[in-house]
Amino acid sequence: MRTPEEAAAHRRDVLLPLTGLLMALFVGVLSSTIVSNALPRILGDLGGTQAEYTWVVSASLLAMTASTPIWGKLADLYSKKLLVQAAIGIFLVGSLLCGLAVSTGQLIGFRVLQGLGMGGLQALTQVVIAAIITPRERGRYMGYLSGIMSIAVVGGPLLGGIIVDSPLGWRWCFFVGVPLAALSLLVLQRTLNVPTPVRADGERPSIDYLGATLIAAAVSALLLWTSLAGKQFGWASPTSFGLIGAGLVLLVGAIVVERRATDPVVPPFLFRDRTVVLATVASLFVGVAMFGSTIFLSQYFQLARGASATEAGLLTLPMIVGMFGASNVAGQLITRTGVWKRYLVGGAVSLTAGLALGAAVISSTAPYWLVAVAMALVGIGVGTTQQNLVLAVQNTVALRHMGAASSTVTFFRSLGGSAGVAGLGALLASVVGSRTAAGLADAGVDGGAAVGGGQVPHLADLPEPVRSIVMESYGHATSMIFLVAAPLAFLALLAILALREVPLRDTLDIAEPADPAAGAPATTPAPPTGPVLHGFVRADGAPAGGAVLTVLDGTGDEVGRTRADADGHYRICVATGIVSTVYRWEGRPAARRVTVGTDGLRLDVDLPAGAPGAGTARTTDGHPGRHELVSVIEAPERERTGADRG
Repeated sequence: MRTPEEAAAHRRDVLLPLTGLLMALFVGVLSSTIVSNALPRILGDLGGTQAEYTWVVSASLLAMTASTPIWGKLADLYSKKLLVQAAIGIFLVGSLLCGLAVSTGQLIGFRVLQGLGMGGLQALTQVVIAAIITPRERGRYMGYLSGIMSIAVVGGPLLGGIIVDSPLGWRWCFFVGVPLAALSLLVLQRTLNVPTPVRADGERPSIDYLGATLIAAAVSALLLWTSLAGKQFGWASPTSFGLIGAGLVLLVGAIVVERRATDPVVPPFLFRDRTVVLATVASLFVGVAMFGSTIFLSQYFQLARGASATEAGLLTLPMIVGMFGASNVAGQLITRTGVWKRYLVGGAVSLTAGLALGAAVISSTAPYWLVAVAMALVGIGVGTTQQNLVLAVQNTVALRHMGAASSTVTFFRSLGGSAGVAGLGALLASVVGSRTAAGLADAGVDGGAAVGGGQVPHLADLPEPVRSIVMESYGHATSMIFLVAAPLAFLALLAILALREVPLRDTLDIAEPADPAAGAPATTPAPPTGPVLHGFVRADGAPAGGAVLTVLDGTGDEVGRTRADADGHYRICVATGIVSTVYRWEGRPAARRVTVGTDGLRLDVDLPAGAPGAGTARTTDGHPGRHELVSVIEAPERERTGADRG
């Protein structure tokens, strides 16, 4: 237990760099939403269409999504501080260029650059927090994180509306975050101190370039399909099938590469953990609801209810209050109690109910208080779930894999958001177009060029009959968006209900795994100094996480034991000379007699199905070491107990 003075100093050491991180994250998330109220004005000035409306938002989300797992993996290999600073720098350049764009094509391209920086900020903020704060304390700070993101997601449109309605003009929607991002860069330079990861085997880190490329390409192909299908080509057209096929082939290729890579971008072993899988699924659907339903609310208030850009932002305040209040209250309670599932369940229920209510009541003439209740419920749901799903995963993962695990959950939430914005944006454009055309035909009115070509209309420029039809169309289309998002939120609820709650630990890293048979740590005390025997244990090409290695001397007596970590890596100090090594994983054994020199030995072992396994051995400088296969029968009888089942 810390003394009060130590606790105050610790909190100060945490809050100072956290302030810089939250400033950078706020600006990054703000940039993805601040344009939503401004887009009708931006696209009107630049001559954009409804399809380009969606692209200005989804381009940055696509880049953010594709880059998130790469940033997370880099954080496990290199300096987190330098990576955060690099992400902020990329974002700053992208923001400045967006503000200087003179066409929608340029704006979309520069938004991609912004998205790359945003991907780094979203992934690295959570990784850095996990590196300096224990999971038990992290609940409180995750509340701050979620609150900041909530304000940025829903408050961005308000700020964007104020800027657009002011003499500054829409370009300041991109310039406004630059000073705050620059300030965060200075704060982090002075206050952030995070140790750079050190490889246990002393080797230089390797980057899985092929896996990173395949993942980014697969995600991009699938998101391009959701963004463009139904507008630039048909849903069942050859182009659709081509993009789907390419995305799936690239995804399969990425899975194959990741299973064989030494340092995979998204380690496959993560998906053997039930919490990671279920939290990832829930995050995917929460992302759809979070971005898909909130991004288009500002357009709803402006084009279905006739509000100004500033008024549209103010009308979303119930969602802002719900998000901020729920995230902070839940974070404080999680830190106080150490339990988290009940808050996730409650948030998912609230999110589903809010979306269902919105689908039922939203229209161009609906009473505002009903819409406000729906928005508040959605806000409470998003605020309670989005960051606490990451916390649940971080609580089960070793610190050395924190970047990959955290960014994987964030990646799928961003993937859901990108797909949600693209898919629901396509739905909105389709419903608005068909319903407006039908309404004009029924009324015998010619809408003219004002509502043609898929362009975002200026209500003030439309004659009254056309104006009413367009407003009704946007109101109906928004209710359809909520109707589609509600079942997805329910799927997130089912995934959360299936989570198994593990109380939050009080340490930064997980303890050494225990031997289930002996009821004690799997690692037997080994000589504190001496040559190092190390390597990887794999089964069928995948890491054999948890494999037990027992080291025996020439007489068959045990001199050391260790257990491989989650990616199959093991490391143990041994004496020089001839030793026998016995590996066991899920009943599949392998044994070798090796000669360990003064410079240590690397021994990588593969465990093919149904065979003792074949391995390769080499000294730490890469030269082959003397080794020969040893019958597993030579191991003492005591080794065929709990270790066999490890």
